[in-house]
Amino acid sequence: MVKMVLVMTIVVIISFVHSAIVGEAVDCSTVTALLSACSSFIINGAPDPLPLSPCCVAITTLNNLGTDSSQSRQVVCKCLMELITNYNPNATAIATLPGFCGVSLGFTIDPNTDCEYIS
Repeated sequence: MVKMVLVMTIVVIISFVHSAIVGEAVDCSTVTALLSACSSFIINGAPDPLPLSPCCVAITTLNNLGTDSSQSRQVVCKCLMELITNYNPNATAIATLPGFCGVSLGFTIDPNTDCEYIS
């Protein structure tokens, strides 16, 4: 069962990477699907994600979605802020997630982040 979940997670991530490569617009459903690979860490604060884990691959993909323009980064930020507001995750865990994966999103994942000022 665990292997099947891992395989499905990787398939979803690969499909989002492909979508990003072919230039589809960033939207919140993509951000939500990618972040779902990190749900255990976001909810429980453990186990810490490791580079190349499905969670970190998803965070790297999320970062890559926001690299083409400040507008894309703002969309990623707004989607993350919406998720924080709607689901109230472990704030410390979600804020430290990019660091565990060796990624800098260009903004802090924090409910006080104003996404409009991201360049």
